[in-house]
Amino acid sequence: MSGLDDRLLAAHASDDRRALVALYQEAAAGAASPDAAGFYLVHAYVFALDTGHPDAETICTSLAAQGREAQAVASPAGTVTGSSISSR
Repeated sequence: MSGLDDRLLAAHASDDRRALVALYQEAAAGAASPDAAGFYLVHAYVFALDTGHPDAETICTSLAAQGREAQAVASPAGTVTGSSISSR
Protein backbone atom coordinates (compact mmCIF):
# COMPACT_ATOMS: atom_id res chain seq x y z
CA MET A 1 0.00 0.00 0.00
CA SER A 2 3.03 2.29 -0.16
CA GLY A 3 1.95 3.88 -3.47
CA LEU A 4 -1.37 4.74 -1.88
CA ASP A 5 0.39 5.99 1.24
CA ASP A 6 2.50 8.30 -0.91
CA ARG A 7 -0.57 9.65 -2.69
CA LEU A 8 -2.36 10.19 0.64
CA LEU A 9 0.63 12.07 2.03
CA ALA A 10 0.87 14.20 -1.11
CA ALA A 11 -2.85 15.03 -1.01
CA HIS A 12 -2.57 16.01 2.65
CA ALA A 13 0.53 18.11 1.94
CA SER A 14 -1.28 20.00 -0.82
CA ASP A 15 -4.57 20.14 1.14
CA ASP A 16 -6.39 18.44 -1.75
CA ARG A 17 -9.45 17.40 0.23
CA ARG A 18 -11.46 16.21 -2.75
CA ALA A 19 -8.62 13.85 -3.70
CA LEU A 20 -8.50 12.64 -0.09
CA VAL A 21 -12.12 11.47 -0.38
CA ALA A 22 -11.22 9.15 -3.27
CA LEU A 23 -7.92 8.07 -1.75
CA TYR A 24 -9.46 7.14 1.59
CA GLN A 25 -12.21 5.24 -0.22
CA GLU A 26 -9.49 3.37 -2.12
CA ALA A 27 -7.71 2.63 1.15
CA ALA A 28 -10.96 1.32 2.65
CA ALA A 29 -11.52 -0.97 -0.33
CA GLY A 30 -8.05 -2.47 0.09
CA ALA A 31 -8.01 -2.58 3.88
CA ALA A 32 -6.89 -5.76 5.64
CA SER A 33 -9.76 -5.76 8.16
CA PRO A 34 -13.25 -4.36 8.66
CA ASP A 35 -11.95 -2.04 11.38
CA ALA A 36 -9.27 -0.65 9.09
CA ALA A 37 -11.85 -0.20 6.33
CA GLY A 38 -14.12 1.67 8.75
CA PHE A 39 -11.22 3.88 9.85
CA TYR A 40 -10.50 4.87 6.25
CA LEU A 41 -14.17 5.35 5.38
CA VAL A 42 -14.66 7.69 8.34
CA HIS A 43 -11.79 9.79 7.01
CA ALA A 44 -13.31 9.75 3.52
CA TYR A 45 -16.64 10.80 5.01
CA VAL A 46 -15.18 13.71 6.96
CA PHE A 47 -13.44 15.08 3.87
CA ALA A 48 -16.56 14.45 1.76
CA LEU A 49 -18.68 16.45 4.18
CA ASP A 50 -16.05 19.16 4.36
CA THR A 51 -15.96 19.61 0.59
CA GLY A 52 -19.61 18.93 -0.28
CA HIS A 53 -18.39 15.90 -2.24
CA PRO A 54 -21.11 13.96 -4.10
CA ASP A 55 -19.92 10.67 -2.52
CA ALA A 56 -20.83 11.79 1.02
CA GLU A 57 -24.21 10.06 0.97
CA THR A 58 -22.77 6.82 -0.45
CA ILE A 59 -20.00 6.78 2.15
CA CYS A 60 -22.57 7.45 4.88
CA THR A 61 -24.63 4.50 3.65
CA SER A 62 -21.54 2.26 3.72
CA LEU A 63 -20.72 3.35 7.26
CA ALA A 64 -24.31 2.75 8.35
CA ALA A 65 -24.22 -0.75 6.85
CA GLN A 66 -21.15 -1.43 9.00
CA GLY A 67 -22.87 -0.08 12.10
CA ARG A 68 -20.53 2.92 12.23
CA GLU A 69 -23.03 5.65 11.33
CA ALA A 70 -26.47 6.13 12.80
CA GLN A 71 -29.43 8.34 11.95
CA ALA A 72 -27.92 10.10 8.97
CA VAL A 73 -30.36 11.92 6.74
CA ALA A 74 -29.54 13.41 3.36
CA SER A 75 -30.97 16.89 2.97
CA PRO A 76 -32.48 18.08 -0.32
CA ALA A 77 -29.31 20.11 -0.94
CA GLY A 78 -27.33 16.85 -1.02
CA THR A 79 -25.60 17.27 2.31
CA VAL A 80 -25.80 14.77 5.12
CA THR A 81 -27.17 15.92 8.46
CA GLY A 82 -27.92 14.37 11.82
CA SER A 83 -24.98 12.03 11.70
CA SER A 84 -23.28 10.49 14.68
CA ILE A 85 -20.24 8.45 13.84
CA SER A 86 -19.47 5.67 16.27
CA SER A 87 -16.54 3.31 16.56
CA ARG A 88 -18.69 0.20 17.10
